[in-house]
Amino acid sequence: MRTKHIPWNKGKLVGQKAPLRLSEIWSIRVRLQLSESARDLALFNLAIDSKLRGCDLVSLRLRDVSHGTAIAKRAIVLQRKTGRPVQFELTDLTRASIAEWARQAQLTSGSHLFPGRSGREGHLSTRQYARIVSGWVTAIGLDRHAYGTHSMRRTRASLIYRRTKNLRAVQILLGHTKLESTVRYLGIEVEDALEMAEQTEA
Repeated sequence: MRTKHIPWNKGKLVGQKAPLRLSEIWSIRVRLQLSESARDLALFNLAIDSKLRGCDLVSLRLRDVSHGTAIAKRAIVLQRKTGRPVQFELTDLTRASIAEWARQAQLTSGSHLFPGRSGREGHLSTRQYARIVSGWVTAIGLDRHAYGTHSMRRTRASLIYRRTKNLRAVQILLGHTKLESTVRYLGIEVEDALEMAEQTEA
């Protein structure tokens, strides 16, 4: 007897993960500050500022974001997926949280910024990072299926685009080789269409 085929995505939310809104960023940030979780606060702030893919974020070493003992204002990272360098700025808030985490964890220049649970030389895995992100969004009442590690990458880029409408700048910040990739990544056509519809009275 033939069993009925059930689609893999039945009952699941698929497609691009939503970026966080400014109010949601601060809701998560304040919760992490109150919980005094130095690692998670540094991880969250750096994820938003860097716009890096999860695999690039978790593999960072302290030296990638520092000059000697000082946390850098800008950093350049070679992306695993494209092999191309991408540059990003670190806000004062992010720099302070990284410095505090590095102090608490006694990290050295060559240490992984976010060590794995094993305590060995390895770094936090992308799966562990995904679970952490899921915890952040559910803690403020968001649907964990609608958000993921790519939400962290998309958040700052989406905010910059909404404020400036400068696609080329966002393309550079994300390290995309083609402008079309940035357009698809941000879902600009849909966003702009909805925005125009909201501003048009029936």
